[in-house]
Amino acid sequence: MSKALLKPDVIAAIATPHGQGGIGVVRLSGPDLSLLAQTLIGKVPVPRHATYASFLDEHGQVMDQGIALFFPAPHSYTGEDTLELQGHGGTAILQLVLHRCLEIGARFAQPGEFTQRAFLNEKLDLAQAESVADLIAATTSQAARSAMRSLQGEFSQAIHHLVSGLVSLRMLVEAMLDFPEEEIDTPDVAQRDARLDALRKELENILSLAQQGSLLREGAHIVLVGQPNVGKSSLLNKLSGEDVALVSEFPGTTRDLIRQSIQINGVPLHIIDTAGLHEAEDAVEQMGIARTYGALNKADAILVLLDAIHGMTKNDQKILDELPLEIPRLHVFNKVDLLNHQHAYISEDNGECHIYLSAKTGEGLELLRNKLLSMLGWHQEAGIFMARERHIHALLDARNHLQKAEGEIKRPELCAEELRLAQEGLNSITGKFSADDLLGEIFSRFCIGK
Repeated sequence: MSKALLKPDVIAAIATPHGQGGIGVVRLSGPDLSLLAQTLIGKVPVPRHATYASFLDEHGQVMDQGIALFFPAPHSYTGEDTLELQGHGGTAILQLVLHRCLEIGARFAQPGEFTQRAFLNEKLDLAQAESVADLIAATTSQAARSAMRSLQGEFSQAIHHLVSGLVSLRMLVEAMLDFPEEEIDTPDVAQRDARLDALRKELENILSLAQQGSLLREGAHIVLVGQPNVGKSSLLNKLSGEDVALVSEFPGTTRDLIRQSIQINGVPLHIIDTAGLHEAEDAVEQMGIARTYGALNKADAILVLLDAIHGMTKNDQKILDELPLEIPRLHVFNKVDLLNHQHAYISEDNGECHIYLSAKTGEGLELLRNKLLSMLGWHQEAGIFMARERHIHALLDARNHLQKAEGEIKRPELCAEELRLAQEGLNSITGKFSADDLLGEIFSRFCIGK
């Protein structure tokens, strides 16, 4: 069969991970796949029914046998005809089937192109499309549930409701532009102010839920710092539940950064154990200390480890003085198990939080976990949306414009413009208005076949 017999732009890809498996899937999407299906499997499968079929090569010989699923447009994932061939999951078999699809007119799909077509054919909005990738990449059950809520449209519905309220307010404000101030009724002014206040509160609630989702998606980077031999590696091992860092009674055992991902209540955290901060003559140890300072500048929070036996020393204070001021920190006093009649506890004084615990016995670890989540801004809420950095920026931008609109309330032409800009920012979340280069960047990060 020649390519000319097919309508243009049929895409194909292996939709299952690389390597061997019990089942492998080749996915195709494009206009009118009936002829391709007839050539490839000798028949057109009954729509939305599992059809047992042989996958045929150019000579009509059987390459593999499996299940064919046919979803005619527009009732498919992409909004186009979609054909899925589910055969054996061997690498060679899948490549043979994919190569045959290319022979009869399909082309390789680009990363994310199936989901991009779903977006372009209005099967998904942009926020939902992004949540497909987030659902695949979710590393915790909390993150997976939040991604599914976004995929089902809860995030988009919240944005649409907010935009609808903005449109109504813009209509009211712009209608008032045509009248002198003395002719505007008091009820109209009160309604305008009440609507603006309600919109700001609604946006703040959405922003809070989105920020929680962003933490679930991205996680937070926590850096452990302190003098040598205060127990940083022991604490990392205890938090992770495995021996990922060497522990020794000799100072300077950790020479380089050690990273370990953990979960606390479903929130992913990336813990970084660092070289002890002190005056080092060893060149390798000096390099490790330099990397420690590099990691500190990228941290979301810093755990400063101190020895509970000696308390805060001059060397500890020197370390504190060199830490970035803008990054939140916790003071963790380790080795309370070596103190007489001393148990783990937490104290707060002058805005500083001190936690006393034992990395050796694990006593006080739950205090640390809870305080760490609190410091990162995590608070368990129903309806958390899986949000990306661009979503947070758009919401913050919209909030800024609503605040400016409130400040320009006496000048309706400026107030109306700020409301328009707020709506424009919100629309970029769902893709109602978005630049082509942004779309390309988003979908290029997807895996092949999705």
